[in-house]
Amino acid sequence: MHKLHRGRRSVVAALGAGLIAAASGPFAQDRTKVWRIGVLSGRQRPSAIDATPLSGFITGLRELGYIEGKNVIVEWRFLEGRYELIPELTNELVRSRVDILVVTTPAAIRPIQALKLSLPIVMGTSVDPVRNGFVASLARPGGNTTGLASLTEEVTSKHVQLMADVLPKLNRLGILMNPGNPNGNTVLNAAQLVAKKFGASVISENAKTPQELGPAFANLQDARVDAVVIALDAFFNSNLSQIGELALKSRLPSIYGIREYADAGGLLSYGANLKDQYRRAASYVDKIFKGANPGNIPVEQPTAFELIINMKAAKALLLDVPKSLLISADMIIE
Repeated sequence: MHKLHRGRRSVVAALGAGLIAAASGPFAQDRTKVWRIGVLSGRQRPSAIDATPLSGFITGLRELGYIEGKNVIVEWRFLEGRYELIPELTNELVRSRVDILVVTTPAAIRPIQALKLSLPIVMGTSVDPVRNGFVASLARPGGNTTGLASLTEEVTSKHVQLMADVLPKLNRLGILMNPGNPNGNTVLNAAQLVAKKFGASVISENAKTPQELGPAFANLQDARVDAVVIALDAFFNSNLSQIGELALKSRLPSIYGIREYADAGGLLSYGANLKDQYRRAASYVDKIFKGANPGNIPVEQPTAFELIINMKAAKALLLDVPKSLLISADMIIE
């Protein structure tokens, strides 16, 4: 059984002084209504929501007084890493007469907005929503979309830095990406920029099915990379155990953006706490149900991140993790 050492808590802070701008109109609250929430996830359909970070959304709803089957119904749809299903599953949710859409995979935001829906859209997480045109600004998103954003470039830069800390002689860095994810280039460009400072080259490999993961790691091993950064992706989220096993089998230190990776046997994870972000997404739903205009609710960004180190993986890879990293870790899995 893992021995866990707990450290700092991940905190998400609101941008701007006020989160709520009261509004009437299509999003005004009806206190007698049983609200219907549509959630589109990129993950595989789990046996239980409680076993995934998505449970944070249900927790957030409960904290705000929403009880499933009493005053709210949650309709779940799971892409299982197949981004081509975004329009189909979104239209299924619309036909089920949901009052709001919550999108927990960044790759789905642009395709959903292209459908020109009148429903409010809450981003459970997103990649650079201003530059990508999802919102007009963080402080005043405009339109019908708001929610939470990730700091993908900054997190990727930190991933490269952490790999360099673990491997001072880092020479070649591998990047594992899903070619179907439109945010892949953001990760690749950020990794190349930071790796260049260490004099390291970057070699990318693609995988979009479980069958392609093995060959991708074999190619990275043949390319003699020293470590692997795994780009955050819904398909990868659903295959963390396989990815962690392949990384260890290939003798490649690896890092990913969610803590479940380290739990599943990966060496390092660093990123915002997804469960907490989804809990925060529930507060956006609540504000909209109570009459706030989504275009006036500022987009939040994470301000603190979790570093998780799996020492069992480190020992298997014969790595000496620097004491400075151990001290700064939020959790160490023995």
